[in-house]
Amino acid sequence: MKEIVKQSARALLFDRDRRLVLIKRTKPGQEPYWVSVGGGLETEDTDAEAALHREVREELGGKIDGVRQVLLITDDFLEGVSLQHIFLARLVSMDLSRRTGAEFTEPGRGTYEVATVPATREAIAGIRLLPPSLSEFAQANIHGLLALLNQGGKAPEENGTP
Repeated sequence: MKEIVKQSARALLFDRDRRLVLIKRTKPGQEPYWVSVGGGLETEDTDAEAALHREVREELGGKIDGVRQVLLITDDFLEGVSLQHIFLARLVSMDLSRRTGAEFTEPGRGTYEVATVPATREAIAGIRLLPPSLSEFAQANIHGLLALLNQGGKAPEENGTP
């Protein structure tokens, strides 16, 4: 069994208007691409969900709720396995003036633009969302993800539905 060498936490993050909130990455000499909000687990993170909350604060100056894990992406490397914990979450607030991190201070990293995309298969298919397995998952499951979002992160019986 291979050792887990890297873990990250990312969000399929929706705003109040039920649009997908992403980061549009533009690097010198490369075609733009989109990524979900999130990043690597750090030693101070108690778990993947704690890392996600920290990353949302760093990348958006934001707060989230309704968090639940919906996917685990694994990548095999020679040195071990990388895990990407993919969560569904609702963006409660965002203040871009509170963003922190090397992504915003090192010009060589390119730009990190907050972008929203309609929560439709067609809109997601129309952008280069990476990794491709996340894009495929989001396209295939967008209706189910929105239904989970409507539950507010609570178990169905807590919302009065069977």
